Amino acid sequence: MITKDMTIGEIVNADSSKAEVLMSFGMGCVGCPSAQAETLAEAAVVHGINLEQLLEALNK
Repeated sequence: MITKDMTIGEIVNADSSKAEVLMSFGMGCVGCPSAQAETLAEAAVVHGINLEQLLEALNK
């Protein structure tokens, strides 16, 4: 289960297919250095993404 406290790097390393979901929400830099340390919650704020919708899509 993916949580808001996981980093983008952790999510993509656990399941590379989740990169496509992240990119569909406008997170185009899932492999950049900041994504390795940025939590999903932090990235959602920076990108203006609804966190609950993103979590729902990632946990399907």
